[in-house]
Amino acid sequence: MALPKRKHSKSRRDKRRSMNSKLFAANLSVCSQCKKPTLPHRVCPHCGYYKGKPVVIIKVKEKKKK
Repeated sequence: MALPKRKHSKSRRDKRRSMNSKLFAANLSVCSQCKKPTLPHRVCPHCGYYKGKPVVIIKVKEKKKK
């Protein structure tokens, strides 16, 4: 039975395991209010709505004048 000559490091082990999570791109759904792409089952970061209801109040950034 074959045995490893040297112990593999934790970073090498973790690099090998992490490749499974990079196989697929993230699924994106469209927000029902602002029609921008968002991650599913999360509040829209652009308008603050979730399932058609306001959840978070988004502050509008004002442009600085010089």
